[in-house]
Amino acid sequence: MYSQRNKDPLHRLVEEHSELVARIVHHMMARLPASVCADDLYQAGMEGLLDAAKRFKDDKGASFKTFASIRIRGAILDEMRRGDWCPRSVHRNTREIAGAMRRVEGRTGTSSTDTEIAGELDISVDKYHSMLKDLRGSQLYSLDSYLENHEEGLEAANFPLYQQSLSPDQQAEHQSLMSELAEIISLLPEKEQLVLSLYYSDELNLREIGEVMGVSESRVSQIHSQAAARIRSKIESK
Repeated sequence: MYSQRNKDPLHRLVEEHSELVARIVHHMMARLPASVCADDLYQAGMEGLLDAAKRFKDDKGASFKTFASIRIRGAILDEMRRGDWCPRSVHRNTREIAGAMRRVEGRTGTSSTDTEIAGELDISVDKYHSMLKDLRGSQLYSLDSYLENHEEGLEAANFPLYQQSLSPDQQAEHQSLMSELAEIISLLPEKEQLVLSLYYSDELNLREIGEVMGVSESRVSQIHSQAAARIRSKIESK
């Protein structure tokens, strides 16, 4: 029988961390439409894991799990971008919501509320919440590369091996983006900051976040989408 110890180190590293790919895919699927195929994302994630195993050097004082997580998420995001599954109406609604937030906050100088955003769009709050539901996952095109990098916090920005994989110009850009994102998130309403922290840092799913906050899973999804739209609004206003 072909024993575990006879397998080459690369094979063992991939096999030992295959559950990490499944966990990351499951975590990301909570924000995606039912039309997205989990098997496709899993395959992309496994390719990211293999790439991480080939690149990883264990003498850099860093965790393979952390490095692999970055590569796996990056590979999944690339796969999502290649498959343009998001309807044009969702892209349009994303832009409209971000624009409404900018206009309201430009007038008031404070974070816009659901009621204010709905009023700016001239729709009911229920309709606005329905739009947020439709937005679930659409931020993969413009925002999740930002958010997924932030998922590891500044640990990813300072991760030695990750930095070594970037050119000097890319390293400088990455550090700038990390600083800008941290500043933007610090200005979000408290509930939106909490949802992002529980989802990206603590890796809780939407149901678990709802239990922590005492709200429904649907409401957590709305808050997450609104936070992502608000971040996009602030990025585009710079």
